[in-house]
Amino acid sequence: MTETLVLGGGCFWCTEAVYVKVRGVSDVESGYSNGQTVAPTYEQVCTGRTGHNEVVKLVYDPAQISTRELLEIFFVIHDPTTLNRQGHDVGTQYRSGIYFTTPEQAAVAQALIAELNAAQAFGQPIVTEVQLLTNYSAAEDYHQDFFERNPYQGYCLAVAAPKVAKFRQNFARLVRD
Repeated sequence: MTETLVLGGGCFWCTEAVYVKVRGVSDVESGYSNGQTVAPTYEQVCTGRTGHNEVVKLVYDPAQISTRELLEIFFVIHDPTTLNRQGHDVGTQYRSGIYFTTPEQAAVAQALIAELNAAQAFGQPIVTEVQLLTNYSAAEDYHQDFFERNPYQGYCLAVAAPKVAKFRQNFARLVRD
């Protein structure tokens, strides 16, 4: 029995690069969600006018990894305190978002955000939106497994590789064999 959870944490290449390495995650797909346009293209999403977020769709086995663990990884590998921005990537398509498919996932996300805010874990309030997944579509084929296929591309070396390293350092017990 699997569940699906969709996360927006900046560029989907970086987020995907981490979650393909997570034990219990059986599928990771880069895509677009929670906007108005049906099946937008990358170029349309980059204009900021579709309302979509660059996301990764995770299919996972809750018997192997919990929703909370997936979200703990999420909060370590991106900055959830910057509105519509991750590093040099700026625009609504780079907003921090958790797009749930079950009420239980929403409850876990909201509880974790409250906990992190209460602990002042980031020194600033978390701006991550927590919404029901709507209007999801897969990104173009050339975006899928981008880091794996292009590990020496400049953006991958500068941005994605450090996120993968940070995941491995902080969550060694969850790294896929």
